[in-house]
Amino acid sequence: MSVTAPAISSFLPPQRTLMGPGPSDVPQRILDAMARPTIGHLDPAFTDMMEQTKTLLRYAFQTANKLTFPVSGPGSVGMETCFVNLVEPGDKVIVCGNGVFGGRMLENVKRCGGVPVLVEDAWGRAVDAAKVEAAFASHPDAKILAFVHAETSTGAQSDAAALAAIARKHGALTIMDCVTSLGGTPVLIDDWSIDAAYSGSQKCLSCTPGLSPVTFSERAIEKVRARKTPVQSWFMDLNLVLGYWSGEGKRTYHHTAPINPLYGLHEALVMLAEEGIENAWARHRAMHEELKHGLEGMGLSFLVPAEERLPQLNSVILPEGIDDAACRARLLNEFNLEIGAGLGALAGKIWRIGLMGASASRKNVATCLKAVATVLPA
Repeated sequence: MSVTAPAISSFLPPQRTLMGPGPSDVPQRILDAMARPTIGHLDPAFTDMMEQTKTLLRYAFQTANKLTFPVSGPGSVGMETCFVNLVEPGDKVIVCGNGVFGGRMLENVKRCGGVPVLVEDAWGRAVDAAKVEAAFASHPDAKILAFVHAETSTGAQSDAAALAAIARKHGALTIMDCVTSLGGTPVLIDDWSIDAAYSGSQKCLSCTPGLSPVTFSERAIEKVRARKTPVQSWFMDLNLVLGYWSGEGKRTYHHTAPINPLYGLHEALVMLAEEGIENAWARHRAMHEELKHGLEGMGLSFLVPAEERLPQLNSVILPEGIDDAACRARLLNEFNLEIGAGLGALAGKIWRIGLMGASASRKNVATCLKAVATVLPA
C-alpha cells in the first residue's frame, strides 16, 4: 500500500509586528545570515565562528567567564543545563517565585532531587531581598539561590546585585534567569558575581528562537567537577559538551550543532557590539518611556511599580469589561500586531507588550499606540 503525497505547498508566513513577550522582530540582516551555505559542525571555519560567538557572548553578559557559550536549544534548555549540572540530590536550593518562570525553576530543583525552599512574592513585584535573607537565616545549609532577574510573565525586574550579595555572604552559588533582560537592560555577570546564568536568542538579541546563551563562573565549574553523582542529563552534561565547545585542542563530537541558527546568533551579537551595549540599554529605556506616555494618555496603567518595571516587557492592566481575546484578535487581524496575554491568575487582566531587540523602535511604538487606541472602546 502506498501513501499519496499530500497536496501541501510551501509555507509563506504573514508579515507581523512582534510586540509580545517573544519572539521579537528579526532583522533581515540576521535572516540573511541564516541563509548562508551550511557547512559541517566540525569544519575549521565553523569552529572559528564558534570562538567568535563565545567572545561576543562574554560582551553581552559583561563577563570574562571562559565557560560562556550557546546551548543548542531554547531558553528552557539553558535553564535545565544550569540546574542539572549544579543541583545534586539532597542539595538545598532557595528558589524565588514571583511569576511563571520562578515556578519552572522550582520544578527543576525537584526533578534534580534537590530540596527546594520557596521564597514567594506577589506576581508583578520584584523579589524581596529581606525575604531571601530570612530564608538563608532559616536554612544556613542552602547551597544555591535561584531567581529570575526579569520575570517574563509580569515584567518585574529584581535587584540581582542585592540577591547575589546575600547568596555570596552565606556561601551559596547563584543561578539567574536573564532570558528577557540580556541585551535590553543591564546584565552584569562579573560585577554582580553571578555563578550561572541563562538567556534566550529570541528576546532582546532579536535572533530566531532555539538557542540559549549560558555562562558559568569558576566557582560553578568547581561544583560541577566535585559532583558525587553523574549529571542526570547526557545532552546537557557540561563535562561532555565542553569537549565540543571548549576550543582547546581537537574538538570531540558531541552533537550536530544547529549550524545556520548559530550564524544568526553570531550576526545578532555582532549587531549588538556595533550598536554598543550601553546604547542598546538606553534605546530600550527610551522606547519604554514613549510607549508609557502614549498608553497613560489613553488612561491605561501598568501592573508593575515604576522602580521595579522592565522597560522591554510592559504589563498593562486592562480596563473593566474589555474582551481581552477579541481585542488581541483585532490587533492581529487588522494591524498584523502581536502582543501577549496574561498568564495564570493574570489571564484576561493584563496585556504584555514587548519592546525587545529590533522591536524596540519608534515605528513599532507608534504602530502599537495607534492600534490599541483603535481597538479599545473610548
